[in-house]
Amino acid sequence: MKVFISGFGTVGQGFLETVLIKKPYVQQRYSELLSVVGVCDSQSYIIDSKEICGLCALGNKATSKYCGHDMRNGKTTIDLMQMVDFDVLVECTPTNLKDGGDGYKNIKWALEHGKDVITVNKGPLALKFSELDAIAKKNGCMLRYEGSVGGAMPIINLCRNDLGGQRIKSIQGILNGTCNFILSKMDNGMPFEQALKEAQQLGYAETDPTNDVDGFDSASKAVILANSIFGRDVTINDVDITGIRSITEDAIAIAAENGMVIRLIVEVSPDKLEVAPRLIPKGH
Repeated sequence: MKVFISGFGTVGQGFLETVLIKKPYVQQRYSELLSVVGVCDSQSYIIDSKEICGLCALGNKATSKYCGHDMRNGKTTIDLMQMVDFDVLVECTPTNLKDGGDGYKNIKWALEHGKDVITVNKGPLALKFSELDAIAKKNGCMLRYEGSVGGAMPIINLCRNDLGGQRIKSIQGILNGTCNFILSKMDNGMPFEQALKEAQQLGYAETDPTNDVDGFDSASKAVILANSIFGRDVTINDVDITGIRSITEDAIAIAAENGMVIRLIVEVSPDKLEVAPRLIPKGH
């Protein structure tokens, strides 16, 4: 199995390292030779397997802002994918919730050309889920996106396969760690802006925290769950979204007096699609 990695930030680097560590085990157990034949970030690329192994040995891109010495010079990721033979695209580029960005183009091209796709990029799924799913089915390809919702918690596989004999009525939960961190700090008396700044310093929140604190990240995950588990045909534009910016210290205090905390909750069902702050019992 030959893999091409698009996007080489924290997730892309971690995936490459895992592949190289697990390669002997995968070959022994599944008789499948796993190899990474291409890696690219926004400005550079590598399509030499020996250099890719060396890249992993660095541990990260701390020694250089590029993943490779071959600069793109105008080449798109699609151009790069055409330069190498591969079976699976692993799409790890940044999420774009406006039009899906390059991630959407990369995934669409790969599926149209008979490649399987694994993505943690929520943008294409939040905006073009039905289209991409249809292309995958038409071309007999696998489109997998478990890592796009809930981190390491396999919620999609759990609901679609392990609980296949059950009728799931609703899914409710916290799906954004940044908001959870901020609200937890506010429970302890820290003002919103200070909690947000700390989240940014720790790397939990981006410099522009809009997607997190305004609920768009949670909404994109709600769309993925609605479409993949409940068979709906929705986009992020169909989600009723309320973020956490308007939550005051007084509101936090009143909730505490009543044995409650405020959390940003996603609710998905066959007829509901909402992201909003809700009161939750302490210790729930």
